[in-house]
Amino acid sequence: MADEDEVRRKHAAPLVTDELNTAVAQELADWESRELAAFIRRRPESRESYASGSGLPVKRVYTPVDLPADWSEIGLPGRYPYTRGPYPTMYRGRTWTMRQIAGFGQAEETNKRFRYLIAQGQTGLSVDFDMPTLMGLDSDDAMSLGEVGREGVAIDTLPDMEALFDGIDLEEISVSMTINPSAWILLAMYVAVAEQRGYDLNKLSGTIQNDILKEYVAQKEWIFPVRPSMRIVRDTIVYSSQHMARYNPVNISGYHISEAGANAQQEIAFTMAITQAYVQDVVAAGVNVDTFARRLSFFFVSQADLFEEAAKFRAVRRYYARMMRERFGARDPQSMRLRFHAQTAAATLTKPQPMNNIIRTALQALSAVLGGAQSLHTNGLDEAYTIPSEQAMKIALRTQQVLADETGVANVIDPLGGSYYVENLTSELERGIDACLERIEEIGGVEAAIEQGFFQREISDTAYDFARRKATGDRPVIGVNTYVDEEEGEKIETHQLDPASETRQISRLRQVQENRDPDRAAAAMEALLAVAKDDTANLMPATIEAVKAHVSMGEITGALREVFGSYTETPVF
Repeated sequence: MADEDEVRRKHAAPLVTDELNTAVAQELADWESRELAAFIRRRPESRESYASGSGLPVKRVYTPVDLPADWSEIGLPGRYPYTRGPYPTMYRGRTWTMRQIAGFGQAEETNKRFRYLIAQGQTGLSVDFDMPTLMGLDSDDAMSLGEVGREGVAIDTLPDMEALFDGIDLEEISVSMTINPSAWILLAMYVAVAEQRGYDLNKLSGTIQNDILKEYVAQKEWIFPVRPSMRIVRDTIVYSSQHMARYNPVNISGYHISEAGANAQQEIAFTMAITQAYVQDVVAAGVNVDTFARRLSFFFVSQADLFEEAAKFRAVRRYYARMMRERFGARDPQSMRLRFHAQTAAATLTKPQPMNNIIRTALQALSAVLGGAQSLHTNGLDEAYTIPSEQAMKIALRTQQVLADETGVANVIDPLGGSYYVENLTSELERGIDACLERIEEIGGVEAAIEQGFFQREISDTAYDFARRKATGDRPVIGVNTYVDEEEGEKIETHQLDPASETRQISRLRQVQENRDPDRAAAAMEALLAVAKDDTANLMPATIEAVKAHVSMGEITGALREVFGSYTETPVF
C-alpha cells in the first residue's frame, strides 16, 4: 500500500491548470453571450431550472473546469480510491454475477424455480423469504395466517433449508439471502446444510443481507431492540470472518432505503452512516478491521436517472475507501474495496402499460453496469402486480445477457470516466455523504438518529415531494401521468400461488417438531439462552446447534424475546 501511495503522489497532477481554467471561462462566457443567447431568444428552454433525480442542480453544459482538482481523484481501476472500480480488469476478467431473486410457496417450489433459472444461464442464486420467515415467526403462528409462502419461500426448520437447496452444489454457486431480523438463524441453517453435506465452509460464497439498522430506518421489519440486534450482526460478522473466508455476513442495503422514498444522495449517505456504525461495533469488540472488512458487501438500487446512478456508485466507492483507511486505519486494499450488488428499481415499475417496465429495467441495468456493479438483479415486467412469472424472469435475465454479450459495455472499464458531467456529479455526491454524516454525528450517531426519527423524517419528506411532483406531472411517468392509454391496458400472465402450499408447510413444521429428539432440542435451547445472556459470547455456534436439533425459527426468536425484549418505533409525522 505504501508503494502505491508513493506512485500516486509522484504522478498526481492537476486536471485543470489556471491557464485552462481562464481560457474555458472566457470561451464559455463568449458562447453564452453569442450562440446561446441568440438561440434561446428563438427557442426558449422548456424549464427554468433542471435537477438530477436527487435534486442536485444540473448545469446546461459541463467543461474541464468541472473535473476534480487532481487526477488521483479519478485514478485507475483496482487502485485506491477505487473510483473506477474495485478490480483492475473488471468485466474483461469476469462479467458481473447475474442473479434473479426467487422465492415462493414451499422450499420444493422455489427449488424448482432455482433449477429453471440455472438452466437459463443464471450464475448466482438470490432467495426471497415470506413475511413470517422475515419476522422470525413459524408458519403456524396466528400472525402468519394468509402470508405463508405468499411473497417469498417459507422456512421454519432445517429440513426446509435442506429442501430449498436440494441438488444444488453450494460450493459451486453463490447464494444471496434477502433477510434481516432472523438472518442469523438462516445463516445457521445454511451452515448446517453445508456441514451435513461435507462441504468446506471456506468455499461457500454469497451473503445474508443481515442489515438490521436499515430496517429501523426504512423497511420496518425487526424483532428485537436496536442494541441486541446490533449484537447479532456483530456476532455473524465475527463468526464468518473466522469460519467462512469467502462469505459476506452482511449486505448493507441502500436499496430498501431508496424504495422507502429516499433519493440517490440520501441512499448512499445513510448507507455509509450505517456501515460506519457496524464497523465501529465490531472494532470495539476487539476485532482488527482488516480481519473482517474484506467481507462487507453492499446492495444498492439502480434508479431512473442514468448518469446520476452511475456517478452514485463511483462516489460511494471512493467515499468508502477513504473512510475505511482514514477513519478505521485499514491497511489491506481488500478492506477498502466496496463491492456491491445492484437491483433495478421496483418502485419505478407500473401497472399501466407493464411492457414499458422492460425498457425501464434495461436502462437501469445499464446504469448499474456503467457504475461497476459486481452483481445484478433485473426486475420482472409484472412485479407491480405480483412476484414474477417464469416468462418475466426469463426476459429480465435475457436483459442482462444482452447487455453483457451484445452491447460492448463490458469491454472498457468505467467508460464514463473523465466525463465532465459524471465526474462533477461523482464529486458532488461524495461531498453530500460527508455533509450528511456530519449531521448524524451532531445528533449523536446512528442509533440516536434512529431513535429521534432523523432518517425517517428525511425519507418521508423526500417521498412526499416525489409523490407531489408525480401527481402534478412535473415528474413524468410514461403510461401513468403522460402518454396514458384511455382504453384498458395490456393483459399479462401473472404468477399464481398454490393455495394448498400453506397447509402443506404447516403440516411439515408440526411433523418435524413431533419427530425430533425433545431432549436434544431442549438442551440446545437452554445453551442458546445462556449465550444470549452473555453479551461477550457469540450466538452463532449455539444457534447452529439449535437448528440441527430441529428447533424452529419461531421457537428461537420467541425464547430470545424474553432475553432481548422487543421494540416499538416512535411514529414520525
